[in-house]
Amino acid sequence: MSIVAFIPARGGSKGVPKKNIKLLANKPLIAWSIEQARSSKLIDRVIVSTDCPEIAKVAKEYGAEVPFLRPDSISGDTATTESAMLHCCDYLEKNNELPELFILVQATSPLRTSNQFDDAILAFRERDYDSMLTVSASHRFTWKNKSHPSASYNYKNRPRRQDIKEEDQEYLETGSFYITKTTLLREHENRLVGNIGMFEVPEDESYEIDSLFDFKVCEEIFKLKNNIE
Repeated sequence: MSIVAFIPARGGSKGVPKKNIKLLANKPLIAWSIEQARSSKLIDRVIVSTDCPEIAKVAKEYGAEVPFLRPDSISGDTATTESAMLHCCDYLEKNNELPELFILVQATSPLRTSNQFDDAILAFRERDYDSMLTVSASHRFTWKNKSHPSASYNYKNRPRRQDIKEEDQEYLETGSFYITKTTLLREHENRLVGNIGMFEVPEDESYEIDSLFDFKVCEEIFKLKNNIE
């Protein structure tokens, strides 16, 4: 079974300028995801899709393939990640290199334990999923719609967190990575399709970097988990 890890990395970032190559714990942010994917025993290739030559250069330095620069038409603020994934699939098909599994790896979620990709791939195969996402158990009670507030729990009979039934446990989508059967990704043009599985990760790995504050928090957690000064 051939497996490609795909890392999208646009050059434009409004929240954190040059986010994907900004140093986190002494390495460019994208480098951590590249190295984690390359350390997998089951992933065959690591491909970075970017519209930025500077990001492409850094990605290659850390061992990723950058076989093309992403077209402007799918590199703007309104472009979907799926459009970049499908563009890469089209490229691979032309070269007769379509993988069986396509793993979307988000550089903005660098907190991952060792062997996490391989553990997820093995679970994906064992349970015969069509797609999979990473999640973290949520220990918070949530509300929505300020005009007509509604709660995710029975506030008239507030449950203790330890008493919440397994089937009622809520999970946050971490955005760290997604696994999809390539044929279904192309057919449905969506990373999540068919029989969807959840791969649970620790709460401290649920951080996504969208702002400078996120960057600083994530960096401190990263240093603590990896014993980096």
